[in-house]
Amino acid sequence: MNFYKVRVIFKFNKMGHYALLNNDNFVIQVITGGGDSDDIMFESLYGDLHNCIAKRTSYNTRGGVHYEKNSSTPSISQSKAFRKNYAGIGYYYDSIRDAFIPPKPYPSWTLNEETCLWESPIPYPNDGKMYKWNEETGNWEEINLTR
Repeated sequence: MNFYKVRVIFKFNKMGHYALLNNDNFVIQVITGGGDSDDIMFESLYGDLHNCIAKRTSYNTRGGVHYEKNSSTPSISQSKAFRKNYAGIGYYYDSIRDAFIPPKPYPSWTLNEETCLWESPIPYPNDGKMYKWNEETGNWEEINLTR
């Protein structure tokens, strides 16, 4: 397929995001391109163009839930929720779960098998304040924004 034909397809189809994977299934780049159609599977096209594996990723999917655009409201239809999380550079694609898993932020955190997100041993405080995780103490520490 030549470049001109690819550009015409992009113009007339919906857009999608694709994670490009290295040989170890880690995301090395995320690109925007045409959406899947009955005639052309863009995962295969982008994989061939970049000489790697390409997997579609859903921009509005977090923790296995698809959200309305620019919102924290779950979509009525969850048909667009796939691969658990929007891929980012350094994420791992788990082919067994068919999910993108972010890098583990701290050794003490564990993977939630349902959401494919990492969870701290102690839940984040729900008091409206800002906190950061302290791995040495195993606790959340309040961030003081005043100087």
